[in-house]
Amino acid sequence: MYLLFDALDSEDWRRWWEDHDEQIVEGLLSVGVVLLALLVIRFLVRQLLKRALARVVHRAERKQRGRDPEAIRRRAGTLQTTFSWALDIVLITLGSGLVLGELGFNVTALVAGFGIVGVAVGFGAQTFVKDVINGFFILAEDQYRIGDVIKVGDVSGAGIAGVVEDINPRRTVLRDLDGNVHFVPNSAIQVATNMTMDFSRINLNVGIAYKEDLERVIPIVNDVCEGLLRDFPEAMTTAPSVLRVDALGDSSVDVKILGDVRIGEQWALMGELRRRIKNRFDAEGIEIPYPHRTVFTRDGGSLGAVAATAVESAEGD
Repeated sequence: MYLLFDALDSEDWRRWWEDHDEQIVEGLLSVGVVLLALLVIRFLVRQLLKRALARVVHRAERKQRGRDPEAIRRRAGTLQTTFSWALDIVLITLGSGLVLGELGFNVTALVAGFGIVGVAVGFGAQTFVKDVINGFFILAEDQYRIGDVIKVGDVSGAGIAGVVEDINPRRTVLRDLDGNVHFVPNSAIQVATNMTMDFSRINLNVGIAYKEDLERVIPIVNDVCEGLLRDFPEAMTTAPSVLRVDALGDSSVDVKILGDVRIGEQWALMGELRRRIKNRFDAEGIEIPYPHRTVFTRDGGSLGAVAATAVESAEGD
C-alpha cells in the first residue's frame, strides 16, 4: 500500500496526469452524457408505452363489452412489464458499447471477441435459451398475465399454485397462499392452469341428509343463491344454481352448484355461499350430515365387564 501511494505522489504520475487530464475529463463527461441520454430515452419510451397501452385498454373495453375489463387490464400490465424488460436489455447493450467507445476501446474487436466467447457459452446456456423460447410463447399466446391465479407444473400433475407477481421471457414469479414466493424457470413449465382467465366459476357441492325431501331443499338452495347475486351484483355475472344431484354418497345426497363470477371472486363468494346455506338450513330444520358413531353395550361375565361394538358412519368418505 505504501508503494502505491508513493507512486501516486511521484513526479512521473503528476506529469502523466498533466498530459492526460483533459482527455480523461472529456471522456468522463462524454460517458455522463451518454448515460443521461439513455436514462431520458428509457423514461420517455416507458411513458409512451404506458399511454399507448392505456388507450388500447380503453378501446378494448368499449369493443369487447362481454369480456371482463380486469382481464384486459392484466394483459396490458403484463405486456408493459415485458416491453420494459426488453427495453432495459437493449439500452444496457447499447449503452455498454457507447461507453466503451468513449473510453477508447475498440468496440468492433470486443464484439468479435464476445461473439467467439458467446458460441462457447451458448453450449452451456441451453436451459436459458429454452426459458426464453418458452416464455416468448407464453406471452404471445396470452396463457396467463400478472395478477392471474395459476398452477404450473409438469404433465404428472405436480406443480405450484399462486398469484402471478411478475413474468418475463426467462421466468415466472408466483406467490402462494402462505406468502411464499416461487421463481419458476419458463422451461420447467409443461402445463399451465389459469384459474382466472376471462371469468371464474363457483363449483360447490353441498351434502344433504337422505331423510330430507330434495323437492323442498333444492328450491331453498336456489333461493339462497339468488340472494347472493342480489347482494353482490358487481362480482357475479350469472346467478349460481343447483345443476344436478351430483352423487349418492355413503351418508349424504350431494347436489352441485354452478355459477359464473368475475375473475378471482370465486373463493370469497363460495365461502359466503357456504355460510348462507348453513344458516338457512339451520333455520329451515334441514340436516347437513356429519359423522355418527352408535355404540351398543351388553353385560359380559361375572365381573360385570362391558364389551362394546362400534358402528361408524364415515360421512363424506
